Amino acid sequence: MSEQAVRVRFAPSPTGPLHIGGVRTALFNYLFARKNKGDFILRIEDTDQARYVPGAEEYIVEALNWCGIDFNEGIISGGPHSPYRQSERKQIYREYEEILTGKGLAYLAFDTPEELDALRKEAEQTNRTFTYNALNRERLDNSIALSEDEVNEKIRAGIPYVIRYRMPDDHWIEFHDIIRGKVEVNTRTLDDKILMKADGMPTYHLANVVDDHLMEISHVIRGEEWLPSTPLHVLLYEGFGWKESMPQFAHMPLTLKPDGQGKLSKRDGDRLGFPVFPLEWTQPGTGEVSSGYRETGYFPEAFINILALLGWSPGTEQEIFTMDELIEAFSLERIVKAGSRFDPEKARWFNHQYLIRKPDAELAVWLGSELEKRKLKFDPEYTAKVIFLVRERAFLLPDLWTQSWFFFSRPDAYDEKVARKVWKEDTASLIREVRALLAPLDPFISSAIEPVIKELVSSREISFGKVMNPLRLVFVGTNLGPGLMDMMEVLGKEEILGRIDAGLEKIPAILS
Repeated sequence: MSEQAVRVRFAPSPTGPLHIGGVRTALFNYLFARKNKGDFILRIEDTDQARYVPGAEEYIVEALNWCGIDFNEGIISGGPHSPYRQSERKQIYREYEEILTGKGLAYLAFDTPEELDALRKEAEQTNRTFTYNALNRERLDNSIALSEDEVNEKIRAGIPYVIRYRMPDDHWIEFHDIIRGKVEVNTRTLDDKILMKADGMPTYHLANVVDDHLMEISHVIRGEEWLPSTPLHVLLYEGFGWKESMPQFAHMPLTLKPDGQGKLSKRDGDRLGFPVFPLEWTQPGTGEVSSGYRETGYFPEAFINILALLGWSPGTEQEIFTMDELIEAFSLERIVKAGSRFDPEKARWFNHQYLIRKPDAELAVWLGSELEKRKLKFDPEYTAKVIFLVRERAFLLPDLWTQSWFFFSRPDAYDEKVARKVWKEDTASLIREVRALLAPLDPFISSAIEPVIKELVSSREISFGKVMNPLRLVFVGTNLGPGLMDMMEVLGKEEILGRIDAGLEKIPAILS
C-alpha cells in the first residue's frame, strides 16, 4: 500500500438501528476519504451472532443512502477484498488466530462463565477487581497453566474453550492518536482479551485488526469508546509483524445528551421528544417503534450538516454547508477531544435554514402528497403560493401542513378562548363593513386590500388590531397564520366573503 493511499472504513454491527453517533462516524470517514481522494469501505461486523437483529443490516444501508453517504467498496458494491461481512470470513480469522497461538502470543482458556463469575464475586468481597492477566493466568484453567497432555485431553473431550491474547506483563504501549495525541498505557491495567469465542467466531479485537490489514485501511476513525481497546490492537499489529503498515488512529468524541451529562441514548430522545435514529425503526419481536429524522420531517442535507458540526469545527463562522463544502473544509485535526452536546432545538434551526432555501415548487410537491392523503385536490400553483406564505413559520416538513391547513379547508369551529378575547359588541358591524368594502375590489390583491382596511381603521379612529384580530379568527378559526392581506389574496375574494359570512353567523352563537 502506498503511503499516499487513503482507505477508511465504516464497520457497524447489525445489532439494532444505526444511532446518530454511528452516522457521524460514517460521515467523518466519508468526508476524510473524499477530501483525500481515497476509498471508503462499508464492512459489516456481525461476529456477535447472539445480538444480531434481523433487518438491522438493511436499515444501515438505507440510512446511509438517505444521508447521501456512498461507498467505493462494501457489502452492496463489492470490491477486491470480498467478502465484506465478517460472518463470511470466519476461516480467515482462524488462520490468523493460529499464527498468534503458534507464536505464543495467544492461548486456549477453558474457564467456564460460572467459574469466572465466582472469581469476580470473590474479588469484590475484598474490594478488588478480578482481571484475567499475567498476575493470575498461571493459576487458571488454560493452556499456560496446564500441560500439553491436559490441554489435548480437554480438546478431545469437547470441552469448550476461547482463545485469549497473552498480554505481556508490565509493558508500556505507546501510539499516536490524531485527535488525542500521544497515548501511553501499561499492560498491567489491561486483561487478556478474548480473541476467538467458544463458538468459533472472532471478537471485534481480532476481526477488525485482521480485516483492516487485509483491506489496506490507512486510517481508523472511530468513537472514543474504542480507545481503551487500541493498545491491544497495537500489540496485535506488532504480533503479526504488521507494525510498519499499521493504520493511523483517530478516536472521535462522544455525542452527549442535551444537558451534556453522559452519552446520548434512545431513552434521552424518548424523554425529550426528538429522534436519535436517522430513520424510523420497528423493533422485531416487540413491534416498538422509534422515530427517525426522515419521518419526523428533516432533510438529509440538514441532518448531515447537524452531525458534521458535532465535535468538528471548520475554523470559521460558517454553519450551513453543502456536502461538497464539508468535504473541502474537513480535516481530522479540527475534531475536538471533548464530548459534543446534542442540541435538538439547534437541529430544528438547521432544518429550518434548509427548508426556507428550498424552491416553493419542491415543497409544494411534499404538501401536495399531504393533501392527497386527506383527499383534498388543489392546483400545484395554488399550493406553491401557500408555501411562499408559510415557509418562514415551518421548521420541519409536517409544519408546512400545520401552518397552512386553513388554506385548503374552511374552519368548521372557532377557538372560544380567542373569540372571547377579540369579539366585542361592535365587532360584527365592523366585519360587515369590511365585507362591504372588499366585495367590489378588483383585482383582489393585497396591495388593493390593505389601503381599504387602513382607511376604515383611520376613519373610525380605532386600532388596527380591532379589525384584523377578529378577521383572522373568521378566516382561520383561531389566531394563527401568515400576514392577513397576503392570506386574503391567496384565498381569493369568493372564499374570503364566504368565510366572513360563516363567521358572522357562528361566532356570536358560541359566545352567547
